[in-house]
Amino acid sequence: MRIAGLVLCGGRSRRFGSEKALAQLAGEPLIAHVAEVLAHGCERVAVNAPLGGEVASWAGRRGMEVKPDAEGSCYGPLCGVLAGLRWARAEGIGMLITAPCDVPWLPPDFVARLAGAIGDSAGTVAVDAKGDVQPLCALWRIETRRDLAEALKQEHHPPARRLVCDLGFEAVQFGDPRAFLNVNTPADLHAARAAS
Repeated sequence: MRIAGLVLCGGRSRRFGSEKALAQLAGEPLIAHVAEVLAHGCERVAVNAPLGGEVASWAGRRGMEVKPDAEGSCYGPLCGVLAGLRWARAEGIGMLITAPCDVPWLPPDFVARLAGAIGDSAGTVAVDAKGDVQPLCALWRIETRRDLAEALKQEHHPPARRLVCDLGFEAVQFGDPRAFLNVNTPADLHAARAAS
């Protein structure tokens, strides 16, 4: 099973106040923690970010491809997922696993667990220890790009949680309570540093 990985870094980091993906945690930027987990099980890992920005420069220095949202697309993380699905398809890869840059404690077996549960479903999606669906921490079959493109056409940006449920993604439960904690604000980063 060929899987590509995509770190979602297309957000504007409004709540954070600066480029969140490059904020340092345990000596590495947040994006590096996520990319490292995806590299275990994905044959290639790219970054969804605007071209010409600091994240794109960071990725380029590490030999990672940058896949921006398509020009004229609506704004939101699913636009990044669609860009990733199109990239993976062009490379002849049948599945894409995504994770946002602000979940630095993804479990080491994240890719293996999602891939192992795929079966005949359109994809798999992580469910955290509280039972909440994490719709951007997901494995997508390349064929889902058509449904996603249609959803993005019909609405400006559908709720990601609703979309993965509508597509029939298989839920994969993770027990670690901090596995999908988001670093959205400077206070979150301070707490993450204190806990690491």
